[in-house]
Amino acid sequence: MATDNKGNRLSIGNDDYAEILRHAVAVIEHARTEIARHVNGYVSTAYWEIGQMLHERKIESGYGDSVVRRLSADLKERYPKMGVSPRNLWYMKKFYERYAGHDEKVLRSVALLPWSHNLLLLSKGLDDETTLYYAQETVTKGWNRDLLLNAIKLKMYETKALVQVDNNFDRTLPAEQAQYANEVFGSSYNLGFLGVTSPILELELEDRLVKAITRFLMELGSGFTFIGNQHVLEYNGKESKVDMLFFHRGLRCLVAVDLKIGAFKPEYAGKMNYYLSLLDRLERGADENRSIGIILCAEKDRVEVKLALEDMGKPIGVADYQLIVPKEKLQKLLTDEIKAFSEEKENDTKKG
Repeated sequence: MATDNKGNRLSIGNDDYAEILRHAVAVIEHARTEIARHVNGYVSTAYWEIGQMLHERKIESGYGDSVVRRLSADLKERYPKMGVSPRNLWYMKKFYERYAGHDEKVLRSVALLPWSHNLLLLSKGLDDETTLYYAQETVTKGWNRDLLLNAIKLKMYETKALVQVDNNFDRTLPAEQAQYANEVFGSSYNLGFLGVTSPILELELEDRLVKAITRFLMELGSGFTFIGNQHVLEYNGKESKVDMLFFHRGLRCLVAVDLKIGAFKPEYAGKMNYYLSLLDRLERGADENRSIGIILCAEKDRVEVKLALEDMGKPIGVADYQLIVPKEKLQKLLTDEIKAFSEEKENDTKKG
């Protein structure tokens, strides 16, 4: 670092700049998330209070249709960009009646969701515990409506207890951070958005992920900032390259991702352990936690993974990925969605 005769900086090194950039991006991403949450919160509050008013005035379908249509017309005249159609006004009433008097935690969670997400949850008739799970996952992972729908169709809540972690976080991280890390990192990821239809090389897989980094970040969940790919670590006259490097705002740590096109091999764990040692030594900030490594491979033997991570001193997780959605699962999703859409149209026709 260069300084003048008064000790003032004239320039900064690459490492210092990387830290500045990382911090700035983390602040902006956090602000964007908070703004979205506040906007959704205000909209949900307004819709809740309108629904409450309709409920308390005992406006019911049938004799109340004319009142709701008139209310919709008057509100549209004043607020043309606000969703106040007769149908939406009835949904506001349903929204209030669904959550009024229920667990406050559930209400606070759904209040953070976009209205389209809430309509989807309402249509599924889920209980409080299930609703809370999907609402929290949506906020944490930044799911759009389609991702939320797929999660519900795949019964992620019902199967979450069956998902077993393949990492050593409980042994290598403080208890609170280990619990958080287990919530952040999945045991499996779907990379179907890459459009892979034939075998590819690891570098091509990495290149596709970099080009589709926004979608990959959505699959990983919220809180991740992409730093770069083929990130160079120089030590003792030798170069090492991390496939993909991220920073996680909540965990306050660097996250190294090593991509493998084949099955997991025990030697991958030793290689990742070395990368994490270099990251902690060379790039970890003074206020940051230990770097975490994720080995992303096509498949894994859980017994082999457990044995390979047993004596590793760095926090490492192993996850597998799907490049395409299994055909039978995709067919079921499409069939169920077409059926649900047909039933919804039929109900709308009857109401009309």
